[in-house]
Amino acid sequence: MAQGQLKKSKAPANKSVKNLSKPKKGAKVIAPKQRTLVKQKQISKKLSASINNNIERQMAVKAGAVGKLTIMKKLADEAAATSKDKKGNPMKGGKKGN
Repeated sequence: MAQGQLKKSKAPANKSVKNLSKPKKGAKVIAPKQRTLVKQKQISKKLSASINNNIERQMAVKAGAVGKLTIMKKLADEAAATSKDKKGNPMKGGKKGN
């Protein structure tokens, strides 16, 4: 006993047609199928990963050698003051009482 006519659902809007005819961007690499080539690919991948890790480690060591980076100058000055003894010489690590 509904009054009036039923509302028709809207027809779905035309889906935007993607450029399927155009080639996709990016490097195209076909994976090797022969065992020797697969092995070479794995070795080169491991070597490049180890080289990248080594470079990152070296950069981290160089960045850490400079010292702690602080934005506030007061904190940096306090840290420098606490790391020196009464005579102004840098404190050496080791046993207490030196």
